[in-house]
Amino acid sequence: MPWDPIRLNSGYSMPSIAYGTWKVGNGQSSIDQVTQALHNGFNHIDTAQAYRNEAEAGTALRETGLSRADVFITTKYSGTNGLDFETSIHNSVANLGVEYVDLYLIHAPRLAVPDIPTAWARMEKLKEAGLARSIGVSNFDKKDLEILIASAKIKPAVNQILLHPYVYRRQRPVLEYAARHGIVIEAYSALIPITHQPGGPVDAPLSEIASRLGVTTDQVLLAWTKAKGAVVVTMSSKKARLQGYLAAGDIELTQEDIDAIDAAGATGECAGAPQ
Repeated sequence: MPWDPIRLNSGYSMPSIAYGTWKVGNGQSSIDQVTQALHNGFNHIDTAQAYRNEAEAGTALRETGLSRADVFITTKYSGTNGLDFETSIHNSVANLGVEYVDLYLIHAPRLAVPDIPTAWARMEKLKEAGLARSIGVSNFDKKDLEILIASAKIKPAVNQILLHPYVYRRQRPVLEYAARHGIVIEAYSALIPITHQPGGPVDAPLSEIASRLGVTTDQVLLAWTKAKGAVVVTMSSKKARLQGYLAAGDIELTQEDIDAIDAAGATGECAGAPQ
């Protein structure tokens, strides 16, 4: 299925669809859900300090028997317990049961203390120490990225943001800035238009396209996200949906399809809470 790896500016490649652990909870259920995702073909796990399930993700990885090299692991500095960057990443790799993470993100600009340049310099040191192969940010807007780039020795490889049709127009400045600087966009909550805001303007083009192609509306949304050049972060506890998400990589939307979704999204713009 053509969720092809995306080359990062760090020289490493990242799978273009990830299983996110934001809402999988803790304990055995969390382990089971991550294990199911890995068994069904996901090879990118996206977690964070704040989700408090890094250890469960690590247990799932070991239980699948997959080698470390077979799975791309993203986690995030969330400022949990007021710990510094170095202590936090050491805790994260210990919780995950690995020696390094493939991608380490600052979870939000407010966590870049005392300021973005100082925080980013600390992130660069973590990469240089081999604790993270690639480093990036999450929920940064264009202004935040401009501040970061002005002092960075190493450009962020990724900016993970809220992205779906109802926020696309609002997010375009950061998408365009990232593209100019070789920063990959990761999209979370891409399915919000149908999971949390059904009945909106986007429903009509999604349904028409899905009917024409013989696929589901959630698959169309994922294909739209992919068409925007973004890596998808998604999740489900249901095996059939996970398989459908992976199959969505095969869907080719026309430019007319993309334009119709964009136009409908612009008429129903909304705000969204960052994860």
